[in-house]
Amino acid sequence: MKIFDRYILKEHLGTFFFAFVTIMFVFILSFLTQFLERLIGKGLDFRIILEVVALQSAWMVGLAVPMAVLVSTVMAFSSLTNSSELTVMRSGGISIYRLVAPVLLAALALSLMMERFNNVLMPEANYKANALFADITRMKPGLGIDKNAFSDVIQGYSIMVRDIDNETGELRDIVLYDRGRPDVRTVIMAARGRIQFSHDYSHLVLTLEDGQIHELSLPAMDRYRKMVFAKNRYVFDATGYGFERTDDGNRRRGGKELSAADLLSIAREFRLKGRVAESSIDKEIAQLKKDVAAIRNRSDADALLSPSTLPPAVTGRAIEFVDTMIGNVSLRIEQMQQNRKAFSDYMIEYHKKYSLAFACLVFAVVGAPLGVMARRGGFGAGAALSLFFFVLYWVLLIGGEKIAERGLLLPAISVWLPNVVLAVTGLFMMYRLSSSASDSGR
Repeated sequence: MKIFDRYILKEHLGTFFFAFVTIMFVFILSFLTQFLERLIGKGLDFRIILEVVALQSAWMVGLAVPMAVLVSTVMAFSSLTNSSELTVMRSGGISIYRLVAPVLLAALALSLMMERFNNVLMPEANYKANALFADITRMKPGLGIDKNAFSDVIQGYSIMVRDIDNETGELRDIVLYDRGRPDVRTVIMAARGRIQFSHDYSHLVLTLEDGQIHELSLPAMDRYRKMVFAKNRYVFDATGYGFERTDDGNRRRGGKELSAADLLSIAREFRLKGRVAESSIDKEIAQLKKDVAAIRNRSDADALLSPSTLPPAVTGRAIEFVDTMIGNVSLRIEQMQQNRKAFSDYMIEYHKKYSLAFACLVFAVVGAPLGVMARRGGFGAGAALSLFFFVLYWVLLIGGEKIAERGLLLPAISVWLPNVVLAVTGLFMMYRLSSSASDSGR
């Protein structure tokens, strides 16, 4: 049996590395297609560009390894079936479970390695990659502007654009909020624009075309002015926009930049804050009921007057007090919802570190019977089945995340559900293969 085990694993090894390299090549090529034009020719050293690609490849490895396990398992068992070697082994009394056992053990070892990778290496790589992008953005502000989202790349302003031409750098449908004057609310809108450095890199120049400027005085809001321009230019000091490495300790880490232990710790803090907010809501609602009851009792005791005949001052104070209490309750509810959402977001990232790692084992369970079933289709059928099941896994994972973010399902269930569904499917297919072999043997 040791000879069989080594032979089966050997069949997997070459296909696994080939699939892994191919998938990584596709991921890196897709990344370069999106970002290379925005990085090259911007005054960056080529080593910085290579570092960006290397750091970004960390999350690609986290996805490529499980995909490579699925492809290699399907192709290896398909090859063994096509050459009738698997038939001979099963005819010799070796069950399908025993033949799959070495593959499952290897997949389990790989899952444990990927768990360490997801918890140790990937968060650091994501953190350094985001820090490097922030450093590059300071040198190339246009790189930090995302479509349909407000950005603070220009100091003292918030800018949003509807569309960006990556080839020419032109910005379209621009909205610019001036936050530098507290006494005037200024909104600038333009059809087109461009942001770039001056020739000596000492100033940042924002050129807008075909736009309008709206100004409203604060806080009285008694004066409003509108100006129309064909072309307008804003010049800002470029200090702080040159490429410079930031200190790693100055940035706050996001969810994808934390280890599982850190994610769990932060999630527990948000859960505690949510429970405190919920307790405060219950207390404030109870107090509100008591105050309303007290107001009613006073109104009944005041010469049996109806609320409509109470003095206006008393009625006004009561309404103002109730409105204040309702506002406090609404604020607490909003805080509770924010804490619950933050808790779900961090717990989703926490469980994904483990579920994506152990997807290697799940795909091995699915890939073995798929390889036997795809014996007649060759490489094309094996690749198609692998792609189908991986897309199914990803759809279930993304869908589960969205459901968990809305609070309709626990994060643990939503993230682990794809693993459970595919594992059950793989075990069922393996059972059917074993049963069919037993029936044919009889």
